[in-house]
Amino acid sequence: MAKAKVGAQQPAGHEEAVSFSLDQENGVPIYRQIIQQIEYAILSGRMKSGDQLPTIRSLAVELKTNPNTIARAYGELEIRGILATQVGSGTYISDKKPEPQDDGLNQKINELVGRFIRDMQGLGIERRELVRVIAAYREL
Repeated sequence: MAKAKVGAQQPAGHEEAVSFSLDQENGVPIYRQIIQQIEYAILSGRMKSGDQLPTIRSLAVELKTNPNTIARAYGELEIRGILATQVGSGTYISDKKPEPQDDGLNQKINELVGRFIRDMQGLGIERRELVRVIAAYREL
């Protein structure tokens, strides 16, 4: 998984920088990954109305991707009213909040959890024991 951290330029009083990362192998187009990360940052409160995003060119360089990909992501968010571009000044988070979208995420989570529960039951572990098993899990 390729990652690059890029801080969004924020007004005084906003200390927390937002970072973007790309996963070339997860099957989600890069422009969609950027859109999702901007939306999640807004919904989580890490980015607020008025925060300035990196320029298309600087974000493309940091993420090692084509500037057209960044422009496509910014453009889609601007059409939806999430971003506002001021010529000569930059691209900013607007007052409009994104609608939470799961892009099939909830379905994927349900499939994986269901498979996990069935597999654990196949090993003789009951549902009520799963919390203990998960809490005790340590990545090898």
